[in-house]
Amino acid sequence: MMLTSTAHPSHRAPAPGGLSPGVRRITLDAAGTPLSALLSEPAGGRAPRATVVALHGGGMSAGYFDGQAHPDVSLLTLGARLGYAVLALDRPGYGASAPYLPTGQRLLEQAATVRAALADAQARHVSGPLFLLAHSFGGKLALALAADAPPDTFLGLDISGCGHRPAVSAALLGRGARTGLRRLNWGPLRLYPDGTFSEVAAVVAPMPGQEIESAQEWRGLATRLLPRVRVPVRFTFAEHEAWWRQSDADLTDLAAQLSAAPRVLIDRLSGAGHNISLGCAARAYHLRALAFLDECLDTGAPSAER
Repeated sequence: MMLTSTAHPSHRAPAPGGLSPGVRRITLDAAGTPLSALLSEPAGGRAPRATVVALHGGGMSAGYFDGQAHPDVSLLTLGARLGYAVLALDRPGYGASAPYLPTGQRLLEQAATVRAALADAQARHVSGPLFLLAHSFGGKLALALAADAPPDTFLGLDISGCGHRPAVSAALLGRGARTGLRRLNWGPLRLYPDGTFSEVAAVVAPMPGQEIESAQEWRGLATRLLPRVRVPVRFTFAEHEAWWRQSDADLTDLAAQLSAAPRVLIDRLSGAGHNISLGCAARAYHLRALAFLDECLDTGAPSAER
């Protein structure tokens, strides 16, 4: 299902820079470092079936998962309507933690910080099993979290905008739009609802220096981390994804690297650029991701699929 580029007349888009109805801001304690987050929960005080932990990519914020250009873009509102809590974190070096971590953290350090934040979230804010839904650098973080966790910590991982073989050098990060980052990060601008780029200032954020350095180390880290992931994993590659190689051979090798995962799915999404969750294809992607979560909750799901 694709959104049109203009909101349906029966819907009123949220105010610029605001949050969608039912979404609230919270702050988590990550062993002394504050991590800001957005939280949505099922209406009526219903207990969530699970909690979706959403991890944004480099140069974005938690607001990536609560897009304001069209009412149907927000993962936070869709997840709550379908009975899930959705917790979108500002990763270390973003949001409330930025003054404490002005240069950010490298990937494995972020994993330790987020692990502490999730313990606080489970103690004070959310219930039910955890499922990681992650984009771009957040996908690397999700894989790092799962690689070092007992297999019952997370139900599964759903990752977009992240692979294991770069198509371009990560050294381009931090060099500005003149290097072609706009094309890499967005793809054709027609893939996004009207108003996306007037709202996006509330979503983008500077990418911290240590994170940029860590991004350049991913290929080697992936070789170490992927074989240690022991939960189901689903990858989505946008039609206009330009950061990652995605030939059939590349994706077959990606699945093979996840040798301990009981299930690996790889999907392609037409009509989408790198920033899938802000695009016209966002609702279709989010529905597929939540369907995968449903399968992970179902203990009768197949034990292996590649």
